Amino acid sequence: MKELFQNRVFRVVIAADLLQQIAIWVRNIVLLFYVMEQTNSDPVAVSMLTVIEQAPIFLFAFLGGTLADRWNPKKVLMISDMLSAASIAVIMLLIAGGYWKAVFAATLVSAVVSQVSQPASVIIFKKYVPESQVSSAIGLNQSMMSLFMIVGPMIGTFIYSWLGITYSLLCLFALFGASALVQMRLPKMSKPERAANSRIWQEMKEGFRYVRASRNLLLIAGAFSLIGLGAGLIQPLDVYIVTERLHLDKEALQWFYAMSGTGMLIGGLTAAATAEWLNTKLILFAGIVFLAVSMLVEALSVWVALTAAMRFLVGIMMAFMQIVLSMLLIKLVDETYVGRANGAIAPLMIGGILAGSALSGFVLKSTTLIVTFGIASAIVFAAAWFCLGLKIAPRRQPEAGRENAVQTL
Repeated sequence: MKELFQNRVFRVVIAADLLQQIAIWVRNIVLLFYVMEQTNSDPVAVSMLTVIEQAPIFLFAFLGGTLADRWNPKKVLMISDMLSAASIAVIMLLIAGGYWKAVFAATLVSAVVSQVSQPASVIIFKKYVPESQVSSAIGLNQSMMSLFMIVGPMIGTFIYSWLGITYSLLCLFALFGASALVQMRLPKMSKPERAANSRIWQEMKEGFRYVRASRNLLLIAGAFSLIGLGAGLIQPLDVYIVTERLHLDKEALQWFYAMSGTGMLIGGLTAAATAEWLNTKLILFAGIVFLAVSMLVEALSVWVALTAAMRFLVGIMMAFMQIVLSMLLIKLVDETYVGRANGAIAPLMIGGILAGSALSGFVLKSTTLIVTFGIASAIVFAAAWFCLGLKIAPRRQPEAGRENAVQTL
């Protein structure tokens, strides 16, 4: 861990990510509260914010990954933050002129540009973080994101209550701008080498071919899709677990989310220290099976303590799975395909979540809450068998060359 923090590139990336996480949570909460005030808590307007945040991941992730593979990763990160800051500045002017609906555009711009900046960060990790330290780097990054699942809404609520919409947006502008300035400390980088006649659509096709040619990547893609579908099927129904099974007020749902976030924080820190020495296939299989079982337990449970404990344990296991999967993708994929591979696989889970969420209400009306959660559990359990088919080469010695980064696919 000490060696990781001696890596200047890692320190810069983690500092920029810290500023971005604060900005993202402030943006989400501030705009949510502002839209609720402007629309008298119209559920359609509120739900539109969620759609705008999630849809670009599904629609633009592969294009963003392709662009990240083509462009200078340092410039990608800086320009993305500058575009986010610029969008906030424009929104401030429009709100001052009475056009409050422009807040939706701010969310859309930030969500779209993140589909290029996120794979660019992965490319930088691949290039500048030694393979033996990748798990620790991803684990610390994941832990920071989990921490903000707990404290982010509190920070956003405090800033909006204290400053109001105008000065809250000014804080957002400063945070995104500060992140861009921090990234100036990254080392000088150049564009990846490309054939003179290379075109973006051609490279997107090459990315799909690369994923299709890899048995491991296809298995991971299948697992992602099924996990997303199962999770999406019950995601909108969490509130019914709280109200119908536990007989609590709907506002109590936030505390169960906090338990998940706390579990992810602890799991992320633990995985950062131990993931390099763990059996990747076993962790993925056990984690997915546990997730499937937890869905049934939560649906059957009528005890607050048991449901809360399951949320906490699921948070720990989810952190392990996310870190192990991220570490595996970085190790499996050649540097020139990192953006496209991530862009091809990541949207599958989001697509599954969107599809499952769209079906959840119909399934619940046709069956019962326990049956719906049972169906979701079976779908997620099926994803575990994909992981058993993974062929993962033994961990290489540290002195192995970086050019041999692609594992046997």
